Amino acid sequence: MEKASYLKQNNKIPLLLLPGTLCNEKLWEHQIAYLADIAAIQVGDLTQDNTIEDMASSVLDKAPETFALAGLSLGGIVAIEIMRQAPERVTQLALLDTNPRSPTCAQIEAWNKFIQMSKEGKFTSITKDYLMPGLIRQSSQNSSLSQTIIDMAEEVGPEAMERQMTALMHRLDAFKILPSIKCPVSVMVGLEDSVCPVEMSNELVREIPNSQLTIVKDAGHLSSLDNPMEVSRKLKEWLQQNSLKGA
Repeated sequence: MEKASYLKQNNKIPLLLLPGTLCNEKLWEHQIAYLADIAAIQVGDLTQDNTIEDMASSVLDKAPETFALAGLSLGGIVAIEIMRQAPERVTQLALLDTNPRSPTCAQIEAWNKFIQMSKEGKFTSITKDYLMPGLIRQSSQNSSLSQTIIDMAEEVGPEAMERQMTALMHRLDAFKILPSIKCPVSVMVGLEDSVCPVEMSNELVREIPNSQLTIVKDAGHLSSLDNPMEVSRKLKEWLQQNSLKGA
């Protein structure tokens, strides 16, 4: 079914949201509520596979025929892979706090350390003591937001974390896919993101033909949680502008 006819019959845009590592639908809680009037929303499951390619394939198996797609961090990496596997199914794309490059030696070393910690029964410590400083801005630390992030990690669990980090360690450089993306693309990044800093998003915009950059102030890596209202507002603008173009 063409997007225009879908909009005419249902008055809502099919939207697929992909969370980051150790995250679930809580990462998008504000956006799901804020966009509910214009979007029929589904959150993809990135916990069952241990390669980026299989994650993308699993998401596509459960996705609508055509859909808008937004992913943050790991979700953004999977979203780019979806653009390789089935670009004709994606009507518009949003990449939040995303690194298209293959991992560094330091990242691989850290992920191996975390997998070993998990196997030794120290899973809870990984997010709380190691990851948290890089996930949200300094002023958000030691708040209820930190507890939300810890809760998400516990819900995802150690086995899924090991699969996700294995997928990240073995992912290929997706940079060559970017110039082939034809749909409208919104690239967003938290100004205080130290995991995928602003320059990475600048690089995305330079390589993706029909793209634009939004730098989200007062936000770190998990920008949809750190400054949820701004991210929700920008996603609504992205959905509305591009759905009107396609209608």
